[in-house]
Amino acid sequence: DGTHIPIIAPSVNEGDYVNRKSFHSINVQIICDAANIITNVEAKQPGSVHDSQIFRECTLSTKFGHGEFTGYLLGDRGYPCLPYLLTPYPDPEPGPQQRYNLANCRTRARIEMTIGMLKARYQCLQRLRVTPERACDIIVACVILHNIATIRGEHCPSEPDISSDPNHEHPDPPMDIQDGRAVRDTICHNHFF
Repeated sequence: DGTHIPIIAPSVNEGDYVNRKSFHSINVQIICDAANIITNVEAKQPGSVHDSQIFRECTLSTKFGHGEFTGYLLGDRGYPCLPYLLTPYPDPEPGPQQRYNLANCRTRARIEMTIGMLKARYQCLQRLRVTPERACDIIVACVILHNIATIRGEHCPSEPDISSDPNHEHPDPPMDIQDGRAVRDTICHNHFF
């Protein structure tokens, strides 16, 4: 999932950092596992960059595309449906497609929880008052510290309720790649009938 980390208005390329909610931010892509460990972070794009572009340009996407990894990532509607990145059906039919979407949503709740934990642990992420480059370094450092704290079983402060966070709404993504839809349909047919 992606999350926006608010920053002060930079003096260079200020407009690039204004996101669709009209505040300055770094758009951060985070991937986690079931234990809330962040396994991948992309913290370098201005707030105006769409989630799907961040994923398309990241090293992990390239490695999946070249077959260096097996398995699937789950994404929300902000991402294209790819053979290795499964997204919900936009208008699910009753039955298997609805069950698939429910399973996708419940599984993806882990990333929402992880992002909430990260922001609860490191209040500085509520608004960074440094240059964008320095902000990116701080975000990555917070991710590393989050992973260490999680592995050590450190208590996490109460997480904010991000279900009502308007920053987690995603507009419709760019058109999907047909192969991703075929993979999703096969999984839906084989596991949700």
